[in-house]
Amino acid sequence: MEIDRTGVILNTENYRACVTFYGEVLGLPLLFEFDRPDERLTCFDMGGAYLMVEPGGTARPKGKTPETCPTKFRFNVRDVEAAAAELVARGVEVRVRKHDWGMTAEFHDPDGNRCALRSESDFGSR
Repeated sequence: MEIDRTGVILNTENYRACVTFYGEVLGLPLLFEFDRPDERLTCFDMGGAYLMVEPGGTARPKGKTPETCPTKFRFNVRDVEAAAAELVARGVEVRVRKHDWGMTAEFHDPDGNRCALRSESDFGSR
């Protein structure tokens, strides 16, 4: 099988808030958006893959757990602490964690989906 493109479809309860979060807060580039009577979605470039945000999910305002949301969006960055500080300045609650294998910054989107930043420089080095 030859795959031309990969992506993730994220169904959200707070569609507009999640579109704003991924587009404006995280700064993912917009690929396209449809707002038709039977089709509402926004598609972002997510580092070469796509993230398609659509209505229809269930929010957990206090944040989802691995049991309620077994998937986590991970965004590798050059400087986790600097990127985390940018998110905090934009109103996102972030928890920076140092591990023996690198650094992460954990946070949730407006629906409570799990997201994290990770240091790119040491990715896969263990």
